[in-house]
Amino acid sequence: MKISDLFKETYFALLSNKARSGLTILGIVIGIGSVIAMIAVGQGSTASIKASIESLGSNLLMISPSFQRGVGQQVSAGRGSAKTLTQEDADAIMEQGELIKAMAPELSGRYQAGAKGTNTNTSVVGVTAAYPEVRNIQIESGSFISEQNTRSLSKVAVLGPLTRDDLFGEDATDVVGKTVRINKIDFKIIGITQAKGGSGMNSQDDMIFIPLTTAQRFLAGSDYLSTIYVEVVDQDSMTAAQEQINSLLLSRHNISNPELADFSIMNQADIVDSVSSISDTLTMLLGAIAGISLIVGGIGIMNMMLTTVTERTREIGLRKAIGAKKKDISLQFLTESVMLTFIGGIVGIILGWALSYAVSYFGNTATEVTSWSVLLAFGVSAAIGIVFGYYPARRAAGLNPIEALRYE
Repeated sequence: MKISDLFKETYFALLSNKARSGLTILGIVIGIGSVIAMIAVGQGSTASIKASIESLGSNLLMISPSFQRGVGQQVSAGRGSAKTLTQEDADAIMEQGELIKAMAPELSGRYQAGAKGTNTNTSVVGVTAAYPEVRNIQIESGSFISEQNTRSLSKVAVLGPLTRDDLFGEDATDVVGKTVRINKIDFKIIGITQAKGGSGMNSQDDMIFIPLTTAQRFLAGSDYLSTIYVEVVDQDSMTAAQEQINSLLLSRHNISNPELADFSIMNQADIVDSVSSISDTLTMLLGAIAGISLIVGGIGIMNMMLTTVTERTREIGLRKAIGAKKKDISLQFLTESVMLTFIGGIVGIILGWALSYAVSYFGNTATEVTSWSVLLAFGVSAAIGIVFGYYPARRAAGLNPIEALRYE
């Protein structure tokens, strides 16, 4: 049988029962579309989380205080709430040498901030002049905390855009120079940071930055630090720098057993890898759940093709009587099955793309349609056509021509 004749017969066979063919294709369309959309949501979420972590800075080590662990304890309780890190620790880390590019200690806490009859509960972070470089912060207007501000315990503040909107309104302009009251103390606003996105209690858009010494003296009443951020010179030096800092702090805190450390060091690269691993697993789970609909669609194709074989029994017998071979009959029905999934796959990819865009546009959720997900969905649809079409095609090819001609 010629290829052109094969496709012509397939075309007329599918058009002979438009409703049945359409419903069968619909099952594949829903399956392919849902798989692509689910994977796009998972991939978009992974990319968004990774971007949020990486936007905090590059090649970061995050050192947090924690209570000492007792014998047999596997986790450190109260991470970030203990008072075990000091400015002297930060200075000693900075003196480590060539592996350390920059260092930014901070003291953070949540306080009530108010201005002109409005107030909000937000994070107030005591920082130094190196903080913008280490944490990748840009200034939209005004200036950031300077070394002079830190030395002189200046009562100045830099607001994140969300905090500015909460205190002065979304249409506020010329906020620089105005006053914000933090914990009943007036601070002069000297700058506004650029929006970085993100949400939750750790969003840099919803923070107030003040000099570290000012935060220690007037807000916290202590010289301890809540976090020390260390920027390493390059990605390859992260592990070596982490080991050096760990040894240094153990020595400074007179701790001989590393398992009893009163601090913890988190590697930004490890956090990204962990988040990516979890997100990839969830993405595959979403794709697998959506893939169930593909199996249902495949069963629908098999059901349709078996029905078609029964309805066209006399036609099959006639074809065999005039010389059609088993492989010709088998190829014809297999082609019809694959064509159904091929059409469903094309429409399903378009539907999946549209659903991904709709989720991103209306649901404010990041999505990312990747080429591998499209190829995977298309390959699966083709495989379904072959796998679920094989048995009906084989059954049609195995019909006895004499009995087929007698079939009523």
